[in-house]
Amino acid sequence: MTIDSLPGSSGYLDSYPERKMWYFKNHYVLGLTVVAGIGGLLFGYDTGVISGALLYIKDDFEAVNQSSFLQETIVSMALVGAMIGAAAGGWINDAYGRKKATFLADIVFALGSAVMAAAPDPYVLILGRLLVGLGIGIASVTAPVYIAEASPSEIRGGLVSTNVLMITGGQFLSYLVNLAFTE
Repeated sequence: MTIDSLPGSSGYLDSYPERKMWYFKNHYVLGLTVVAGIGGLLFGYDTGVISGALLYIKDDFEAVNQSSFLQETIVSMALVGAMIGAAAGGWINDAYGRKKATFLADIVFALGSAVMAAAPDPYVLILGRLLVGLGIGIASVTAPVYIAEASPSEIRGGLVSTNVLMITGGQFLSYLVNLAFTE
């Protein structure tokens, strides 16, 4: 059986127009997408907010103010953690499921945030950034898969791309926060 289609289309929805859906029609799936996309928001926010926070970190820790290596390490450690978390995220998803992987990512992210908030020196701050990065990496693998599995096939692509929108939205939000704290 062959489905006639237009260029750029699978032809499925052209043949069955009653299956067409709108993004805002199913509030449960849309809400699930937004909640799962919070991992993307945190990813974007955390990678962007460090640019403004580093100015205050240099004021709090004299060693950071005097060492460009420490500054670079503090900034990049979240991305190193994200790479490790993303590499392990697929295995965690398969072994424990999407909900537990998301919950684990949230716990690791919260733990890393607490470590950063209580950091007495730059090395503990670096450890906190690594933990936050691990949580971000796991969430960045888990969120799109979870959204794709929960979405109706007719709107799956649009809902999965919401995660990318959340990442860029988090970066924009971080720059607004940095702007608010400038002198």
